[in-house]
Amino acid sequence: MFKRNLTACAVALAFAGPALAQDSELGKIREEIKQMKDAYEKRIQELEKRLSEAESKAGKAEAAATKAQSTATKAEESSAKAETTATAAASRNSESAFNPAISLILQGTYANTSQDPNTYQITGFVPSGGEVGPPKRSFGLGETELNISANIDPYFRGVAIASLAPEGGVTVEEAYFQTLALPRGFTLKGGRFFSGIGYLNEQHQHAWDFQDAPLVYKAFLGNQLKQDGLQLKWIAPTDLLIELGAEASSGDQFPGSDRNKNGIGGSAVFANIGGDIGASTAWRVGASYLSASPNGRSYQDVDALGGPTTNTFTGNAKLAGVNGVIKWAPNGNATYYSFKLQGEYFRLKQNGAFVYNDAAGSNVFGQVAGSLDTSQSGWYTQAAWQFHPQWRVGYRYDRLNYSTLNNSIVTSGLGPTAADFPVLANHSPTRNTLMFDWSPTEFSRIRLQYASDKSRLGLTDNQLFVQYIYSMGAHGAHKF
Repeated sequence: MFKRNLTACAVALAFAGPALAQDSELGKIREEIKQMKDAYEKRIQELEKRLSEAESKAGKAEAAATKAQSTATKAEESSAKAETTATAAASRNSESAFNPAISLILQGTYANTSQDPNTYQITGFVPSGGEVGPPKRSFGLGETELNISANIDPYFRGVAIASLAPEGGVTVEEAYFQTLALPRGFTLKGGRFFSGIGYLNEQHQHAWDFQDAPLVYKAFLGNQLKQDGLQLKWIAPTDLLIELGAEASSGDQFPGSDRNKNGIGGSAVFANIGGDIGASTAWRVGASYLSASPNGRSYQDVDALGGPTTNTFTGNAKLAGVNGVIKWAPNGNATYYSFKLQGEYFRLKQNGAFVYNDAAGSNVFGQVAGSLDTSQSGWYTQAAWQFHPQWRVGYRYDRLNYSTLNNSIVTSGLGPTAADFPVLANHSPTRNTLMFDWSPTEFSRIRLQYASDKSRLGLTDNQLFVQYIYSMGAHGAHKF
């Protein structure tokens, strides 16, 4: 029994050895498979993580690209919109020929004068013609100005300004073309225009600081010089304003006259320099020279007996002048306070043949010929102080100097005496003027002005004016 059991155990042990060995090998294989599986799973997880991160980065990059594209699109749209708006604005502001800028200036006065405006004269100076006298007494309609302007095309601009007289009728103040595309700072103007000589001459009357022109403008330029001709102007490409100009004209306005001939009747040149002093002050100074050759320029006078006479001049007239202006406003902002000081000086020289004719009057001497040689000057200085956004006060002093006037008809004893030329009597006129105005907006102004005018020999004209100025429509900015 024992033997059988032992034999069974031996057999069992014989078979158990290989079985145990086989189980150990299987365990190793399983362990290797598990390790491999864990490694692959870890590798896959790492790859999946990298893939997820890459996809996230790609998504962000795509989102950023989309956002950038959207921003660029919006910027392009905004730029196009801005360009369209700018084009539309430029189109509106360019005053195109199909939609010109139109403005109307309404003016009127109430005048109270101690001397009759109908007998006004500037004694001692050859009458210049033009509307140089004070307005009529009581209520009166001033000059109404109609302004039409537009860019004709990319090369030219056109301006037409008509003056509607209170008595009726229309006169052309300015009607000219102006170039827009000349190179190197050049501009050409042609037609009828206010001459560039002096400081005040180019400005329209409603832009003046006083109701009327200075005496020197009245005596030497017939109130304001208009030229029918051409003007070439050049502005230097510098920080400092340097402006040079030349004009060729028919020369038919005082001190010239209508010569009814081919060619150029008058010429003018001018130069201006200006700049800034700090942030609050600006200045400009200038000089000008005008040459004319009047032929048969005449004016009416009376002889010693009170009979009408006609005096005629043919010769040469040369007008030279200098001017200056300085403006101040806090940091250049004239909304609240500003101050302006300006002045001009002119000298007029004339020499040529002078003819006296009283045939239509007392007929004492008939027609007498001689010569006239003059060298006379005049100047003014004025200041305007804006002490409140809507209120200004100003003062102007005018003076004309009789200087030299040689009338050979008188000095040579040809018959007529100085008493037969009362307009040319030795006299140096002066005038003091005070101004006070209120401008509720940039489109309206009401002015009170008082002047003590000694233009007439031995007489003082105390003048009180109330003036209104109203602007309607698209009116351009005034000159400096």
